Amino acid sequence: MFDSFYNTMIAGGSWRVIVNGLGVTLLIAVCAIIIGSVLGCVFALFKISKSIVLQKIADVYTTIIRGVPMATQLMIFYFVIFTPMGMNNAVLVAVISFGINSGAYCTEIFRAGIQGVDAGQMEAARSLGLNWWQSLVNIVLPQAVRTALPTYTSEFITLIKETSVASFIAVVDLQKACDNIRNRTFNAWIPLLSCAAIYLCLTLGLTKLFSVLEKHFRKSER
Repeated sequence: MFDSFYNTMIAGGSWRVIVNGLGVTLLIAVCAIIIGSVLGCVFALFKISKSIVLQKIADVYTTIIRGVPMATQLMIFYFVIFTPMGMNNAVLVAVISFGINSGAYCTEIFRAGIQGVDAGQMEAARSLGLNWWQSLVNIVLPQAVRTALPTYTSEFITLIKETSVASFIAVVDLQKACDNIRNRTFNAWIPLLSCAAIYLCLTLGLTKLFSVLEKHFRKSER
């Protein structure tokens, strides 16, 4: 068994392919969650605003993005939108695509977190002389973060796993790297199980990290 693992994953520098693929996966996921968080904040504010136009824009965005499979969105962005414009950088397109997709989910996460704070908190802040924006930033958002953090954690973990479809546009991420090793060595179970183990370690590590943050927020609240 060890010889089979060595010949498949170590010999010939296969482990370097895995490391490079993991780096691409993390790059896409981290950049995408940053883009998604920014878009989520903006469209969440649109959704809770008093402007019907802004509410409708946010509704259209979240409805379309959440209603279309990620793989389909990725190929639309690459083959229909960016390639005709001359952008052939598949990793960059993947970052943008996953970021826009994540933004739709972050929008609902942040909106639910903000609206989950008791309305009396805003009213109390306004009665103390704070304007709407000051009340939102200083009173509502800190409480909303604690409420939204568990769901936000799930979104980040889901995003990392969803990046496995980036190979649809020829991105050599972790999944594609393992698949290339499988094709080269004609050994399916070692590369695929290794890929699964790495994804599992990533998700467990993130779960642990965010659980520490949740405990910190709970202590701060007490």
